[in-house]
Amino acid sequence: MGGVTSSMAAKFAFFPPNPPSYKLIIDDLTGLLLLSPFPHRENVEVLKLPTRRSTDIVAIYVRHPMATSTLLYSHGNAADLGQMYELFIELSIHLRVNLMGYDYSGYGQSSGKPSEQNTYADIEAAYKCLEESYGTKQEDIILYGQSVGSGPTLDLAARLPRLRAAVLHSPILSGLRVMYPVKRSYWFDIYKNIDKVSQVNCPILIIHGTSDDVVDCSHGKQLWELCKEKYEPLWLKGGNHCNLELYPEYIRHLKKFVLTVEKPPSQRYNTRMSTDQYEQPRKSTEFFEIPRKSTDRREKPRRSMDQPEKLKNHSDKLDKFRLSFNHGERSRRSVDCHEKSRKSIDHQLERARKSVDRLDRIRTG
Repeated sequence: MGGVTSSMAAKFAFFPPNPPSYKLIIDDLTGLLLLSPFPHRENVEVLKLPTRRSTDIVAIYVRHPMATSTLLYSHGNAADLGQMYELFIELSIHLRVNLMGYDYSGYGQSSGKPSEQNTYADIEAAYKCLEESYGTKQEDIILYGQSVGSGPTLDLAARLPRLRAAVLHSPILSGLRVMYPVKRSYWFDIYKNIDKVSQVNCPILIIHGTSDDVVDCSHGKQLWELCKEKYEPLWLKGGNHCNLELYPEYIRHLKKFVLTVEKPPSQRYNTRMSTDQYEQPRKSTEFFEIPRKSTDRREKPRRSMDQPEKLKNHSDKLDKFRLSFNHGERSRRSVDCHEKSRKSIDHQLERARKSVDRLDRIRTG
């Protein structure tokens, strides 16, 4: 049973867009690597980085002329660089930071297959590039992990004693805990953030929506309680798993955090707050435009006459998790994430749970 559950946990975490949302091309005049269909920007570099697990990952580096910090961004499980590109540009501008984003092995135009261990090698390759190619110091780096990206982010953060800071955006306690309310860690679980967060020495900002029905807000709250150096968390009232960037508080709170951690430790203001405090959304010109509703629809799984209600609830939880970080078509400033369903995962669930329920493939609108 453990082997089956481990395989399930590894598979539900990764849903690379298929086909990828971008292509890699080489400019005939300059010989530069470009991300198509996006026009070349002078402050954006496209890179291919080798990893210690013999894959080559695609990364982009966004340079800001006034930056003193560099954000290393690990995206969620149903996105790639093409879908994150515009958001990365916006974050660099608003936060005045350099930003490196990368695609996990098996995502976008990165080679290999996605797995927990590969994502650890992927973020290490991106971090190594920052150090060796851009001369970025560890103490100037802010790690940013969204959803599943909180896994590689915390794994690396726990091993960098001089890291400037970390941001966990809709983070998970562990892969298994998204599906089942287990009380302890099992060897076959993946991304055991609950066991790693207390090993991180730098300030940690946690952002989570209170209406997140994919990764419950309790995941973020429990991780915040376990942080060694707590920073004022951002619990976005009414926010779900896919729209936190649209709240004015999101970019405002991130700005405040970046400015705080850029100060010497002796000058930082201690902004620990209760997890019961929520800030009401306020109107602001600093927010990303609301995305258009997706035309994608999912049929509800048919219920077997023999399936216990408990197993149906677990199936529903997995169905929700498959929506992780899937943004609908967005306007010019929001992320465009399209989820792709996986028949192999449906088959795995049928074998593990002995159910005849099937998850229908999403129609792409």
